[in-house]
Amino acid sequence: MKIAIVCYPTFGGSGVVATELGIALAERGHEIHFVTYKQPVRLELLDNNIHFHEVHVPEYPLFRYQPYELALSSKLVDTIKLYGIELLHVHYAIPHAYAGYMAKKMLKEEGIYIPMITTLHGTDITLVGNHPFYKSAVTFSINKSDVVTSVSEDLKQKTLKIFNVEQDISVIPNFIDSKKYSSGYTDCQRSLMANEDEKIITHISNFRKVKRIPDVIKVFHEVQKEIPAKLIMVGEGPEKEYAEQLCEELGIADSVLFLGNSNEIDRILCFSDLFLLPSETESFGLAALEAMINKVAIISSNTGGIPEVNKEGVTGFLSDVGDVNDMAKNAIYLLSDGIILEEFKENAKKIASKFDIVNILPLYEEVYEKAYKSRFKNSY
Repeated sequence: MKIAIVCYPTFGGSGVVATELGIALAERGHEIHFVTYKQPVRLELLDNNIHFHEVHVPEYPLFRYQPYELALSSKLVDTIKLYGIELLHVHYAIPHAYAGYMAKKMLKEEGIYIPMITTLHGTDITLVGNHPFYKSAVTFSINKSDVVTSVSEDLKQKTLKIFNVEQDISVIPNFIDSKKYSSGYTDCQRSLMANEDEKIITHISNFRKVKRIPDVIKVFHEVQKEIPAKLIMVGEGPEKEYAEQLCEELGIADSVLFLGNSNEIDRILCFSDLFLLPSETESFGLAALEAMINKVAIISSNTGGIPEVNKEGVTGFLSDVGDVNDMAKNAIYLLSDGIILEEFKENAKKIASKFDIVNILPLYEEVYEKAYKSRFKNSY
């Protein structure tokens, strides 16, 4: 099948999932065309089954903000016609499903019917989509999609509560590719990041307010009072500068390493004992899943889709949002006993393996087939 995938090309979870999905589909023989404003960060190599089409947004003095949706719609129309695309899969309701629908309408005028699958990832529903300015557009985009999926049951229920959705929503969870983590790294030497007696705690995100970055720092501050430890912070974003300042104020700057964005997440996680995810909300918790497949125990908030990934008392612990003391207590409990910590690490990898792409990919292929077969039945 020839499939066009629209996603954000950045380090965020939705872009990672979309890119990895496209790569896996290509390995199964599908022809994949990524359409976005720059090459996705996880898309390292193009081959006969993987193509990238850049969306150019020409600058025009009339517009204060350049109309990306218009440029994307036009690029989709051109790509679908030129390459005979049979299916459109957009990740994020706004702006991608909205632009996808406009492309569908333009193509219909030429007698071309293209089914569209929309995958909801979280921010497009809980933050952007819930804003009064965008709510009508998000509702419209969801209802005009031929198939809608969400990455967690929690996100599905939030979507049904917030919007007047007429479509069925299928839950297809995020995934990891276990084989990418099976070989291990021979250079995984803890001494590169910490002393022999120190535990290593990691946080990976885009450093937005929703990630509650100060809570990460505060939890670590309490932990290192009891357990010799280092904190590795991976990512960039608006909260990074304040996080660095907070480390200085708490006197722990020498124990915290800010590494910026990285394409070598698995190399970083192979050092780690514990992963901190104290987010205000997470539609799924992909960062936690990537940590778990690397045998890292999880300390997280009990919100959104995180409990569907991090199992209380099995792979880690869940705390109320903002309960820094409880998170620190649970972290100290795990890090204080090597036997217990190892048990949680093994459990983490075992649970994460259930989200292997070999189990999730057929679910997407099933909805693709459903959408493709019904393309002439749907009204546009």
